[in-house]
Amino acid sequence: MSKQLLLTPGPTPIPEDIQKIMSKPIIHHRTPQFKEIFAESSAMLKKIFKTEQGVITFASSGTGAMEASVANVLSKSDKAIVVRGGKFGERFTEICKAYGVEAINIDIEWGQAPDPADIKRAFEANEGIKAVYLNLCETSTATVYDIKKIAAIVKETDAILVVDVISGLGSDEFKMDEWSVDIAVGGSQKGLMLPPGLAFCAISQKAWGMVDKSTLPKFYFDFKQAKKMLDKNDTPWTPAITLVIGLKKSLSLMAEAGFDNFINTHKKNAEYLRKEIKQMGLGLFSKSPSDAVTAVKVPDGIDGLELVKTIKANGVTVAGGQAALKGKIIRIAHMGSITRKDLDRGLTVIKDALKTLGYKN
Repeated sequence: MSKQLLLTPGPTPIPEDIQKIMSKPIIHHRTPQFKEIFAESSAMLKKIFKTEQGVITFASSGTGAMEASVANVLSKSDKAIVVRGGKFGERFTEICKAYGVEAINIDIEWGQAPDPADIKRAFEANEGIKAVYLNLCETSTATVYDIKKIAAIVKETDAILVVDVISGLGSDEFKMDEWSVDIAVGGSQKGLMLPPGLAFCAISQKAWGMVDKSTLPKFYFDFKQAKKMLDKNDTPWTPAITLVIGLKKSLSLMAEAGFDNFINTHKKNAEYLRKEIKQMGLGLFSKSPSDAVTAVKVPDGIDGLELVKTIKANGVTVAGGQAALKGKIIRIAHMGSITRKDLDRGLTVIKDALKTLGYKN
C-alpha cells in the first residue's frame, strides 16, 4: 500500500535527503560545527527572500514570527492597517489587539486580492499609520496578493510594510529588497520542505529604525537580541538544532536547482493542476490563484467534509476550507517538493472520490 501523500499547504512532504540528514545524531549548538551550519543556512535564506538584509531564525511556528513583527516595531495605541481576506490576515488583527495596537482593517471578499487603491485610501483617511500587515499568499483562500504595487504605496509613507510569506515563500514570486518590503515573515513547514518549528523574519533598515522606538514588551522574540547573536552566527536561546541542519540541506537543494527555477517549477505545476481541475468540471475559488496552493470549489450536491475524508481514505491528504469556507472548498498544495507525479496521483484520487460521492461531470 502506498504511503499517505500530503497535498496540504503545510506541513508538506519532506524529501528523503533532508530526512536522512536530520536523522543523524544531534550535535551541540554552542560549537563551531553548529555555528558554521547556521551561518551557511542564514546566508542562503537571503537568496530565497531576495534580500541583502539579515534573516532572523526563531524556534517556533510561523505565528511566532508574525507576533514578533508586531511586538518589535510598534508601541501601545499605534495604528496599523491590516488587510483581511482570510484566516491568516485576521490573525494579524488578533495579534495587534493582544498588544494594544489599533488595527485599521481592510476587509476584502475571501478569494479576492486587495486593491492597492484601498491601502492608499486608508492612509489618506487615517493619520499616523505605522505599519501595514498583509499576506503574500492568503493560505485559507489560496489567493496571492500584488505585494509589489502595495509596497510602492507604503514606500512613500513613514510606515513599514510587513508581509506574511509563510506559505508563498519558494512558490509565489517574492522580491523583498526590490519591492521595498520591510519585514518578511516565513515558516519552515511549507515551501522550504521541512517539519514545522522554524520561523523567520527578514528586516529592512527602515524597520530597524522602528525597532529602536518600539516600547511593546518582548523577550523570546526580541529582534535586537536575535540580531546581536545572528552577527555571531548564533542564537540567543536554544535553537531547533535538527531543523536548522535540515534547513541547510533544503536550501542547498533549492540552490542546486536555482532559486528562480525552483519558483518557476511551482508556477508550471500550479498551472497544470488548475487546467486539470477545470477539465474535471470543477471551479477555482480564488480570483487571484497562488502558485503555492489551489482552492477548488466543492460541486453542488457533494458533502465537502465527506469529500476530504474520502480522499484521505484513499491515500491522499488535502485540506478543507476554514471558517465560512468549511465544506465548500478543498485546498490542494503544489509547494515545496510536491511533484507533477504527486499531483497526478492526487487528481486521480480526487476524481474517484467525487465519483464515489455521486459527482457526474
